[in-house]
Amino acid sequence: MKTVLTPDQFPKIRPATARDAGHMHAMLREIARVTDSLDKFTSTKEDIIRDGFGDKPAFHALIGETDAGMPLAMCLYFDSYSTFRGKAGIYIQDLYVDSSLRGGGFARYLFAHVAAHARQNNRHYIRLSVDAENMTGQKFYRKIGMKGAVNECIYVLDGDALDNLASEAEDLD
Repeated sequence: MKTVLTPDQFPKIRPATARDAGHMHAMLREIARVTDSLDKFTSTKEDIIRDGFGDKPAFHALIGETDAGMPLAMCLYFDSYSTFRGKAGIYIQDLYVDSSLRGGGFARYLFAHVAAHARQNNRHYIRLSVDAENMTGQKFYRKIGMKGAVNECIYVLDGDALDNLASEAEDLD
């Protein structure tokens, strides 16, 4: 059983910068490995730099790092909007905590920083999806107060299917 850490023992949390892209990519790759999704993992460090740290960032991220500056955790998120709520929120795309910090309270601490960011920026909810087989993640999300959306099912349109559908509109124009 892991010892629960106190906040003064946690790694420092700070906004990610382009210099973190390599570490972020490694953490994302580890998520893909653990979820048996390496065959779908095609992003590069350059993708992260381009899309996260340019003039119009597609996402934001928080990094948890040691006193020596070694990143050990990351929460990558972007703005969202709920037409049903009539309010803006945050969608967490990826949450990664190094195994050395798991079970000690750090993931909750990192998530709390995202919640504080949400409140400070007039965001009224946080959403995410979790791998159906990730029971540890699901238990954690319930423990911090999240509820599973039983009336929703996630669909994805990408690759050839996206290109084919887009072509239909282009052909009609």
